[in-house]
Amino acid sequence: MISMSPVRPGNGRRYLFRGVMVGDGHRRAGTPLRVAQDEAGVPPGVWKGRGLAALGLAAGDVVTERQAELLLGEGRHPDADRIERELLAQGKTPAQARRATVLGRPIEHNRSPKTDKAKERTPWLAFDLTFRPPPTAHVAWALMDDRHRRVLELCDAIARDKTLAGMEESVAEIRWKAGGKERARVKDGLVVAVFRHYESRATESRPLLHTHAVVSIRARRPHDGKWGNLSADSLMTHIVAADTLYTLYFMEEVSARLGWAWEPREVTPGRRPVMEIAGIDQRLIGWQSTRRQQIEDALPVLTAKYEEKHGHAPGERAAYALACQAADQTRPPKRTELRSLTELRTRWRTSAIRAFGACTVYRLAERARAAAAAVWARVRPVVDIALAAVDTVAVVYVMRGAFARHHLLAEARRHLAYALRGQPHQPGLDEQIVQTVVDDYTRPVGRGRKMTADLRALYPRDTEDQAVLRPLTRNRSAPPYERARLAAGALAARVHAARRAERLGSRTRPRAVAVPAASRSHPRPLRAGPENGRVLEPETGVDTVEQTRQTLEAAAAKMAATLQDSRRAREAAHGLRPQPAPTTAPPHTQQPGIQHTPGRTTGGVA
Repeated sequence: MISMSPVRPGNGRRYLFRGVMVGDGHRRAGTPLRVAQDEAGVPPGVWKGRGLAALGLAAGDVVTERQAELLLGEGRHPDADRIERELLAQGKTPAQARRATVLGRPIEHNRSPKTDKAKERTPWLAFDLTFRPPPTAHVAWALMDDRHRRVLELCDAIARDKTLAGMEESVAEIRWKAGGKERARVKDGLVVAVFRHYESRATESRPLLHTHAVVSIRARRPHDGKWGNLSADSLMTHIVAADTLYTLYFMEEVSARLGWAWEPREVTPGRRPVMEIAGIDQRLIGWQSTRRQQIEDALPVLTAKYEEKHGHAPGERAAYALACQAADQTRPPKRTELRSLTELRTRWRTSAIRAFGACTVYRLAERARAAAAAVWARVRPVVDIALAAVDTVAVVYVMRGAFARHHLLAEARRHLAYALRGQPHQPGLDEQIVQTVVDDYTRPVGRGRKMTADLRALYPRDTEDQAVLRPLTRNRSAPPYERARLAAGALAARVHAARRAERLGSRTRPRAVAVPAASRSHPRPLRAGPENGRVLEPETGVDTVEQTRQTLEAAAAKMAATLQDSRRAREAAHGLRPQPAPTTAPPHTQQPGIQHTPGRTTGGVA
């Protein structure tokens, strides 16, 4: 997952230089940066991003303390000291020399009494994007051998760099003029300082492979090349879509390099499942994530106070706010002692063996490979564009009502992660799914860029379909995601029935969902399990959906029988002899571009 927090002058700046840059530990005053990093056992930070060329830096260069202080702490050129010396030698005044090293507007401008609303403005210096792989990846990285550790670190780095490149291409915007009225894509790209960490900040250290990507707010305009500030709201708006992209890339890299597969795990009943490495003992997730248990223990108290004050249970947005409040209340102080990665891994392995036994720890890789073979035998790594679009729009519509394109993009990537289970997806497939949704199943709403589902395009006006779908979308007693999965399952069942009717030679139903000729299979929607933390089985299991499917199949079979009787009547009227039945059954035939597999399958595209 990806979380985002601003870096501001004052406490934010101190946290960056005394915490983030030295492994989230405690850096003593006066300790050089490299010495503190060696003591913490973390590698030095490196520069990333296409915007480095405009500053004379190169990707992979080590981030020095002075460079970070100038660029990320003052908004100045990272080589400002040399530039000032050269300008002073040319006869410039100190003020002129300093102003020449400032990228864009000085941060002192916001504290000037001449500035309107000076007290309300707090300048941002950078954005701290924290990249975290799924919990089972932390477990495998901490407890397996050095080869697996290095491969998982490489997978994390590749997924992180691809995600940052995607944000540079399609998300990052620079703003100028009053209120940021003018916006455009950045000219060169982003300037990012990357710092890798190995453990959580809790007093009882636990493995937490994560990376802080500190993005400088300074960027260049495309039309005149002048320096300005990035648009913070653009990055914050698309952070969930970036999160799903990072998870998708990480899953693909792990599956390609280690041969492991992924499966959904339900953390909270009725909420979205998370993708985890198949075969990793689920007990190790609780051992690794002590903070989650602390938050879960504090959350019921806050929820009870909310219900007593408001008279009803918290909704999705209020529940998220309460979870954040519980996390803040239970946040432990940082550890003051520093340990190397080798010492940490030894402690982690000893702790896990003491808790769960040596067999559980030393057979992690073997069980992951065996579980991957079972997943690949059950799941076909294909994606159906039509069903992916129906699934995406149904989930987003039930969850949000009105939505934007980035909401569809995030859900389409979640669908790909579930359908492919780590197999690579074709570049641009997520955008293709979203474009299908926008073109066929949505309509604009309001004056902005919001849209909502076009229900007439999703299902006909007949009472049968509405009797199935409307209770699913309007039932407020069930969690939103559970209702979303039920609605998606009902629509998927109708698409399957329309395809069966086409294969039987009958006419398609009115306003049926169009199915592209390249469709191959279908993904089965998730169904929330009653047990917290158990792996979800890829089946629908909804009585309402099954009744709809049986009704539609019966109608299609009845229509096919009617056509067969009429054909025989025409043959009898014209004196045609019926053809003798073949002695051997002909091989099974199928339509071009459509894959038919007997039995129950999972997966889903083209």
